[in-house]
Amino acid sequence: MKKVFLALAVMLSLHFTGASAQTFRVATYNIRYDNKSDTLNAWHKRLPVMTDLIKFHDFDIFGSQEGLHHQLEALAIGLEDYAYIGVGRDDGKQAGEFSAIFYKKDKFRLLQKGNFWLSPVTDRPNKGWDAALPRICSWGQFQDIASGFKFYLFNVHFDHQGVQARKESAKLVLHQIKKIAGDTPVVLTGDFNLDQTDEGYAVLSKSNLVQDAYNLSPVRYAPNGTFNGFNINIKSDKRIDHIFLTPHFKTKRYGILTDSYQGQLPSDHFPVAIEVAY
Repeated sequence: MKKVFLALAVMLSLHFTGASAQTFRVATYNIRYDNKSDTLNAWHKRLPVMTDLIKFHDFDIFGSQEGLHHQLEALAIGLEDYAYIGVGRDDGKQAGEFSAIFYKKDKFRLLQKGNFWLSPVTDRPNKGWDAALPRICSWGQFQDIASGFKFYLFNVHFDHQGVQARKESAKLVLHQIKKIAGDTPVVLTGDFNLDQTDEGYAVLSKSNLVQDAYNLSPVRYAPNGTFNGFNINIKSDKRIDHIFLTPHFKTKRYGILTDSYQGQLPSDHFPVAIEVAY
């Protein structure tokens, strides 16, 4: 009888402490490259606000886009609890924009990492299809240190001009996810330069592999679209920054974070953040 009561007590403890359902926070954030012509919105002005935003909203792991190497190093200093992975799209080292992934070092263990270019030639820097620029996907396999749960995160930045390139990139990313991750849990983040009405978006959202967290979430905070162009008065419903998930995850909350400071914005994109359970 004592054993029965003990077993029941353990089960109730697990239930009420939430141990049966673990959660973490995922985000995607185009941080805007350090454009020297950005005077009012210069990088050195935006950097401390951006690091504070990320800390306050407590992202556990997030995909970033457009960051140059010196920007990522500066972010890493401000985000001392995080590490990052990724390479520059121009040379596979440090040149050009990254699709870097930041993650909390005390929460996740990095198991594997890699990169591929959004092109028919995936293993070296090049432009694919009608793209204006080389485009890259960086990925990592992570393990939750506390629970042992393993998952992959793929992070992309699709081309801003090439219509064919965006559609083909969507197909390629799905192919690469299947090839690299198989049937294991996957999060896909990025600036896709595709809104929710686009044919290329449908390639992803209607696939049998991943679904848009926006559509899955019972709680949504989406007061604007995700691209703002540094215009604090912009009004839009177009979402071009997305987080897609395999069915291993349950989305609990979704938000487009429209934080501003002194009439300015930390980036020309708003970050998108979600809370997921597994």
